[in-house]
Amino acid sequence: MLEIRWHGRGGQGAVTSVELLALSAIEEGKYAQGFPSFGPERRGAPVTAFNRVDDKQIKIRSGIYHPDLVVVLDESLVGLVDVAEGLKPTGTLLVNTTKNLTELRKKIHFDGKIATCDATGIAWKELGVPITNTTMLGALVKLTGAVKLESLDTPIKERFGRIASKNQAAAKRAFDEVKIIN
Repeated sequence: MLEIRWHGRGGQGAVTSVELLALSAIEEGKYAQGFPSFGPERRGAPVTAFNRVDDKQIKIRSGIYHPDLVVVLDESLVGLVDVAEGLKPTGTLLVNTTKNLTELRKKIHFDGKIATCDATGIAWKELGVPITNTTMLGALVKLTGAVKLESLDTPIKERFGRIASKNQAAAKRAFDEVKIIN
């Protein structure tokens, strides 16, 4: 079972990404869960959301405390929030950033695999706005193989309607450009 924790800010689409990944997995005949962790959040406040994806029925109904992958939509959260907390030593931390490994290590206390994607840059070019959720979803798919990239198409189309093609292009570009730096 693949367990994922998402870190973002209110309004950046972390919860939407969780939903899109779950719907894509279900479309492939897999089992999936997607759920947010809400408190008194407001636009711009840190938010957390979670996914589970598996080929067999998921019977766990608790939070995710030791994820296989952590996705950080907004690099300003690195150092503000312990984004690597509980991340399995064999797990991967995926960060939306242009920083190099040395710069990231100064703020992140995780010695495992780190992957980066300039999701903000991609989002500006493909969407015209710095909303990185579908962009980082493409990077996640490349790193994990949780679903096929084309399985995102229908959920993205249903969610975004006339701007779906821009979101699909952003996801594809991130799929192609994500880098494992450690």
